[in-house]
Amino acid sequence: MKAVDQGLDQPALIVVDAEDEGTYVLAMSKVGIREVAKLAGVSTGTVSRVLNDHPSVTEELRGRVRRIIGELGYTPDPSARSMRGKVSRLIGIVIPDLTNPFFAELVQSAEQAAASHGYNIIVMTSFDHAAKEADRIAQLTSRKVDGIIVVPSNDFHAIKPPKGLPIVVVDRLLPGYSGIAADHRDGARLGVDYLLKLGHRRIGFISGPKDSVPANDRLKGYLDAIGQGADDPQSRGSSLIAEATFDYESGRAAGHYLLARARHERPTAIFTSSDQQAIGCMRAAHDLGIPIPAALSIVSFDGIPLSRMTTPRLTTVKQPIQKIAAATVAVLLNKQPMPAVGSPLLFACELSEGETTSPPQPDYDNAIFSRLSSNH
Repeated sequence: MKAVDQGLDQPALIVVDAEDEGTYVLAMSKVGIREVAKLAGVSTGTVSRVLNDHPSVTEELRGRVRRIIGELGYTPDPSARSMRGKVSRLIGIVIPDLTNPFFAELVQSAEQAAASHGYNIIVMTSFDHAAKEADRIAQLTSRKVDGIIVVPSNDFHAIKPPKGLPIVVVDRLLPGYSGIAADHRDGARLGVDYLLKLGHRRIGFISGPKDSVPANDRLKGYLDAIGQGADDPQSRGSSLIAEATFDYESGRAAGHYLLARARHERPTAIFTSSDQQAIGCMRAAHDLGIPIPAALSIVSFDGIPLSRMTTPRLTTVKQPIQKIAAATVAVLLNKQPMPAVGSPLLFACELSEGETTSPPQPDYDNAIFSRLSSNH
């Protein structure tokens, strides 16, 4: 890789992609810390303490220095600060992939949270492979990040992380690591309870992969709720449970499996383990001529922005992604205590009511038949 002379007195701020195949110039800095200190009427040491969020700086002084920094457009050089033994003000994030809307929103929320503390992020993808996770963590360590956020693969436990570098596991909780996540089990119970309160008793469930910790927690939440009011057996082998991955096509296939049966046998409502599954299930219902919510209610899980764009708009159990990201960044930066191993920090989900649910309408088919007959 060749360095490019930008013709500037100050170095450019750069970010390198996950495979180290490209370098992108994001911002330039033409002023230095001395100019900031002079205009703020303080020493360069004070400016440095403000940049590092040192508690010895008063709020009045901190605000004045931050205002000057903003007016000048000053950007500290992270590589130079690392060489002086200071923090790099970089946080690494390793996620399975960027195509999943949930992970994309998690990254965006983490970036916003990091920026509020004066930090930037480096995002890398693992494709759910432990070997790639190990490589990504090694790359981030070499870039002297101050901490790493990981959405781990199932084999993450085989990796030996570097000593002394804070690592927080997010979403997929694993034994032996500090973790932060939504309360997947309670969230699923919340969604199914909502369907029960509407009067549904034959409630189908589209699960996630068997080896997924969040998927299994959501299955447990479904079974918790079903045991309180519905008529179906509490087992993975129930004919009203369809196993799938979290994507659209898998949700469509699972929806077809649950719905392509006699009216009295198919569910009047379905709870899905992801919004993408729900959208696929909606397509399956459309293909089979089953109107939503008149003949089928659907509640999903995640609450990604896409859930608000469907017609009808999805009723979904929303994960508090921004709260999860903010807490994770705060833990990495020692702004709040690291969760104890075995006692993860769990955030409650909330139900976002859309247009895909209604009380069951057992006479719907009869009403349609009568209307069609009256037209002849």
